[in-house]
Amino acid sequence: MGTNFSRRDVLHWGGAAVLLAASDRAAGQSMPAGGSGLALPGAFKDGKYALPDLPYAYNALEPVLSDQTLHLHHDKHHAAYVNGLNAALDKIQAARKSGDLASIRALSRDMAFNGSGHILHTLFWHSMKPGGGAKIQGEFAKAVEASFESQDALIKQFAQASKDVEASGWGVLAYEPVADKLLVMQAERHEDLTIWGVIPLLVCDVWEHAYYLQYQNRRPDWVDSFVKIANWDFAAQRYMAARACRGA
Repeated sequence: MGTNFSRRDVLHWGGAAVLLAASDRAAGQSMPAGGSGLALPGAFKDGKYALPDLPYAYNALEPVLSDQTLHLHHDKHHAAYVNGLNAALDKIQAARKSGDLASIRALSRDMAFNGSGHILHTLFWHSMKPGGGAKIQGEFAKAVEASFESQDALIKQFAQASKDVEASGWGVLAYEPVADKLLVMQAERHEDLTIWGVIPLLVCDVWEHAYYLQYQNRRPDWVDSFVKIANWDFAAQRYMAARACRGA
């Protein structure tokens, strides 16, 4: 796999249209450690998708999420999606070279599942921060009020959507550029129930491995705890970058 990704390379996975940092890194351009705009630093390195470091210490989100939970979730589950994505892309490349494309359907499914898992998990780590949950401010607050009438209404809808995901999936706050509005969505598994072109701003993981060690089957308790550490500053940064890309 080469590293010559252009800014036109957009991944439409997991209810998401996410621009990766690959093009900036390939061009040797520097980027702040915390990320900039829609970039996801560390998610793509040396021509391969990669497991990024957490943006905080493993124990930084306690008591909402324990050190043990983050080690398991990040080091094992997220890493598995990265490995699965790279493996699927390698197999697709081999199939192209050999001309034997009989496996493309299955490999495409593997790519979508693992790629969506990788991108959504990378967003998830940044969707939380120690001491998060502060009031939404600035232009993003205006957008929230325009789309949901109030911040409280957004948070209640986001929490309920996350709690009500059937089986495994995600609660997603997204920007929809066609209508220039914010939407709360559910993503089943990682890649189902998307609206093409939406850009995820903040995501809550409601796969059981995200919370079971601490919350067992009490998903509503986990979601209510997530809201208390939600990183609205990260969502606001992505919103402003998404609107800039739209040309608003």
